[in-house]
Amino acid sequence: MKISKMIQENISYINEILPVKESFDIIERDMIIGGRESCFFFIDGFMKDEVMSKVMDTLFKLTPEEMPKTATELSRTMISYVEIDTFSEYDEIIKNILSGVSCLFVDGFESCIAIDCRTYPSRSVDEPAQDKSLRGSRDGFVETIVFNTALMRRRIRDPHLTMKMTEIGKSSRTDVALCYMSDRVDQNLLSLLTQKLESMQEEDLKMNQQSLAELLFKRKWYNPFPKFKYTERPDTAAACLLEGKIILLVDTSPSAMILPTSIFDMIEEANDYYFPTLTGIYLKISRGLITLMTIFLTPLFLLFMQNPQWIPEIFDFVLVRSTVNIPLYFQLLLLELSIDGLRLAALNTPSMLSTPLSVIAGIVMGEFSVQSGWFNSEIMLYMAFVAVANYTQPNFELGYALKFMRLLLLTLTALFDWIGFAAGCIIIVCSICFNRTVSGRSYLNIRRN
Repeated sequence: MKISKMIQENISYINEILPVKESFDIIERDMIIGGRESCFFFIDGFMKDEVMSKVMDTLFKLTPEEMPKTATELSRTMISYVEIDTFSEYDEIIKNILSGVSCLFVDGFESCIAIDCRTYPSRSVDEPAQDKSLRGSRDGFVETIVFNTALMRRRIRDPHLTMKMTEIGKSSRTDVALCYMSDRVDQNLLSLLTQKLESMQEEDLKMNQQSLAELLFKRKWYNPFPKFKYTERPDTAAACLLEGKIILLVDTSPSAMILPTSIFDMIEEANDYYFPTLTGIYLKISRGLITLMTIFLTPLFLLFMQNPQWIPEIFDFVLVRSTVNIPLYFQLLLLELSIDGLRLAALNTPSMLSTPLSVIAGIVMGEFSVQSGWFNSEIMLYMAFVAVANYTQPNFELGYALKFMRLLLLTLTALFDWIGFAAGCIIIVCSICFNRTVSGRSYLNIRRN
């Protein structure tokens, strides 16, 4: 629906659609510009006061003789600001007002002047807490999408770097940026993602990035391995762009979605690239081996305890010598649950209390639980290694996927001995090999574009 030349009709329509009278932050500012009735609509918390003061000062100085005949001419000759556009459709105007753009209606003009002088509340671009690097930059993504695109554009000064903006969600109208290198990207994957983004008819993205991930790829509940890699580091995102990957940025989310990805991409981190080649290769190999140990260490230990005759004499010391009051399988399950409980408690513990509570939890869980007879010291040792080793790879979702595989292997080993262990290994291998990413490739695909 197009706007009217009569400003009162436009004001009435905007007031009918937007709760201007009820919402304190939606401001209607009436004024006279060049002898004509005019009106500004804007969101109070999104506007730069200094910029708007200068723009309004210029407009107030216009005389009726200097007043242009059209909104386009006014925006080009009289308003000294960079980001200005004109709209004649109410839908576009409403969307811009709710996004924080200031919209100016002038009596007699068939278009509305949109002045994009908005600013969003944001924190500084500090290094992310979970994705740190010993070397390299110390900046990180924030919740404002324009800042995030600027951080990547600063690193890649190439005309092939393309960033397309789209909106998803009828209510939320969340901004989503599709970033890629046009000369390196997989064109088939790019077409697939573009088609999916344009065809989404969701009401809103309730959990921003996670909601978008669920819309892009309907995961199977029984396969917990993640389909996307996430990073809060602009240098990592820029490196992935130069490798031919696609980056998805969602407004209000301080991380980037990287695709396509494989399980080898999941266990990579920035430190692998900031060190010499030999050191980087060693870090990757050691991280991969430790990741495998987090899956197989405790199930193998349980298997050997069920079949002690398989243990060579030189490794006789691994046998549990003390009294076993609770079956080893249930000890391992209890410790798995306890570790998750400590992790959840750490997330909700005030920072000033985290250190003393961690010490108390370590003493209680370690020394006293063994002395009380609930757990054997060997079980505590192996589970402590697994708990610490989970943090050697940066992907949180992958850590829980590996945990579920470990629990499955433990259960099958406890029930069916070596046959269950072999069956569990086959299930794990199949879960990884037959897992498909968004692009349709195998989860083990390591090809670079």
